[in-house]
Amino acid sequence: MSFHEFLHVLLHALQDSAVVLPFLFLTYLLMELLEHKAGDGVEKAIKRAGRVGPLWGGALGLVPQCGFSALAAGFYAGRVVSVGTLLAVFLATSDEMIPVFLGARVSVSKILIVLGLKLIVAVAVGFLCDLLLRHRAAPLHVEGLCEEEHCHCEKGVLRSSLHHTVHVFLFILLVNVALGFALELLGEARLAAFMQDIPVLGQLIAALVGLIPNCAASVAVATLYVKGVISAGAMLAGLLTGAGAGLLVLFRTNRHLKENLQIVVILLLTGVLFGTLLDLTGLAGALGL
Repeated sequence: MSFHEFLHVLLHALQDSAVVLPFLFLTYLLMELLEHKAGDGVEKAIKRAGRVGPLWGGALGLVPQCGFSALAAGFYAGRVVSVGTLLAVFLATSDEMIPVFLGARVSVSKILIVLGLKLIVAVAVGFLCDLLLRHRAAPLHVEGLCEEEHCHCEKGVLRSSLHHTVHVFLFILLVNVALGFALELLGEARLAAFMQDIPVLGQLIAALVGLIPNCAASVAVATLYVKGVISAGAMLAGLLTGAGAGLLVLFRTNRHLKENLQIVVILLLTGVLFGTLLDLTGLAGALGL
């Protein structure tokens, strides 16, 4: 790897990580205010709003900005939002898909169809998971996060929020640097070779690529699709699992490893299932994808 490539990976990792910074700070600032300033009435109102959380989460996730998935992960770790809302945001998150599609002159109608499919899947899976899972039962626990981070919340909401933000940002930056080097060595051509002409396996590999918590994953999936290398189903599988930096924030802030792994499995199964159905049922062709 040349020095130029080395510098490119570092700068790209810094850029990816910096995008999430304002969302991280906003997450922790709001959580601190809810915990220390708001009363029981506000917390109860948030819980009631959680009943339609997946609908709002799916709509928010469609905004081409991976920072919203980071915000949702932080809120989930503090039990501000339900697991269904979190999953809806993750599944709907578009990250770099829209810029790649627009750059490749993909029609607006086709982009809207892809976004519509992601929204429908995200909201449906979100409501189903809220019905079946009980992660949302716990109360807000910002104080627990503070004890684990040793951030001295009693010294002020602003200082505590900044402390949390810096810690999580550094973690995301380190992971993005490592992933950047790994993707640079692997290359787009090798990714494509694994995903051609293999039923179901193509969707599975695309879904696994989508799980990589870096915007390069959605760029790779969207680019391979517009080049005709992968099917519409594989594209959908990879974009459904692509939650951007949200997974990094989730594993960094939520100490319930079993919950985190369960969320990853749900993302993976959802991506593979709906991606495969899109191809095998002929729906992709009917929709013009």
